[in-house]
Order: sequence, then C-alpha cells, then structure tokens
Amino acid sequence: MEKNEATSSGRPPVLLVPGGVNPAAISYGPLLEVLKDEAYVVVKDLEVYATDTPPPGYGLELEVEGIKRTAEAAGLKSFHLVGYSGGGAASLAFIVKYPELVRSLALIEPAWIGNDPGDAADWSEMERIMALPPNERMQAFIRAGLRPGVEPPPPPSGPPPPWMAKRPAGLEAMTRAFKAYHLDREDFRHFQQPVYLALGSLSHLIEEHKANVLSNLFPDIRVEVYEGLHHFNPPQRAEPERFAHALRELWARSEVAASVNG
Repeated sequence: MEKNEATSSGRPPVLLVPGGVNPAAISYGPLLEVLKDEAYVVVKDLEVYATDTPPPGYGLELEVEGIKRTAEAAGLKSFHLVGYSGGGAASLAFIVKYPELVRSLALIEPAWIGNDPGDAADWSEMERIMALPPNERMQAFIRAGLRPGVEPPPPPSGPPPPWMAKRPAGLEAMTRAFKAYHLDREDFRHFQQPVYLALGSLSHLIEEHKANVLSNLFPDIRVEVYEGLHHFNPPQRAEPERFAHALRELWARSEVAASVNG
C-alpha cells in the first residue's frame, strides 16, 4: 500500500498491537475481517519476538519506539491505537510519551498499567510463575489470568506452532520490563483523547481492579464488560462485530473531541 493511503482513502488509520502469547494475526484475525474494508489497519507484532530470543537489554522502551517506527513506516501521522494484554501495556506507555500521535486508545485487558505499591502480591505471584520450568510456565500463566473455577481453554490440536517456543522467555522478559519501567499513572490524566477499555467477566478480578483505576484517571473513558469471555478468549476474537462497533463509536468520539479542541 502507498504510504499516504491512510489519509487519501479517508479510512481511519488504526494500529493494532497484540498480547504476549499469540501473534497479531491470530490475536486480531476475526476483527481484521470485520474492519478490512472500512479502516486502514496496520498490524504490529511485539518487539520481544522480533528475534529468536528476547533482544539483549529488552525493555518496554523498545516496544514504545517500535510502535512509533511502525506508524512512521506506514505513513501514519496520527492513528487510533488498539492494544491487547502486553500490547495494551505498551500502548499505555506509548500514549504517555507520544500523546500527540494517538487519536484514540482502545485497550483489551492491559497486562500492566504502571507500578503501584499495592501491586506487591500480584508481582509475587507472577514472579513465581515466571520461575517455573518453561514447559509449565504457559499453563500456569493462563490459569493466573482466569477467575477461580474457570477452566482454561483447551490447547490447540496438533503440534505447537514454531512461534510458541519463544513465548515462555518472551513473557518472562516482558514481566521484567514492566517492573523496571517507570510509568506514572497520574500522566493518564493529561490524555484528552477518548479511551475504550474492554474486559471479560471470567477474567481474574485484577482486571476489574485495573479498569477501576484507569476509570479514575483518564478524563474520557468508557469501560465495557463482555459476559462469558476472558483474557484468553478476548472480545476482539470472540465477538469481533460487537468490538468493531465499539471501535467505531470510539473513533466517532475522537472526531468530536478533535473538532472541539481544534
């Protein structure tokens, strides 16, 4: 596609960032089918998986700059940003550093929203999981994202895809990166563009806590709970039409905000 297609076509420019388990094409596949004719969509995988092992000195800064670099390569002067799980954490760090580039922000259960002294117990559990042998780590990580009593989704049939071998080390690297990165939650108060946050009713209760924290920080945020869904059966995959409708409303809000502020 031509670099200027996003602006010349009149379609809203959108950049999608996935979580720490599935690649972007899987994380957003059903949503891409819904939006393919109405939005100029750029899909970006996480930098932690750009090589066979996490890059030396990997930190969240690499994800933030990777989003910026991808947007520039696609010719996007500003865009709607959508981040899921680990990609949601990177998106939050991005909007603090580059708020002028983001027309709106959509989050699906961001894995991290900035450190807080009250998060000590959650960090302790995550560090326990990341210390497990790689062959045990993924299942423990999945169970930790669900409410007690909710069964994790069955693993796909057949041999695991080659990219799955990168995930245990990648999740460990991302966990360290979150803990090391300085992200002041108070900075979210200065983000004037509209925000949408989706979460599943079967996800761990920490997701409700994070939603409540963010609701008290962003000036313009809408939170929506998807009944019967969870972190590993997320809205953009399980209910892509509904999620796409929410994005359209978000983008319309951003246009109104831009006209008022501009």
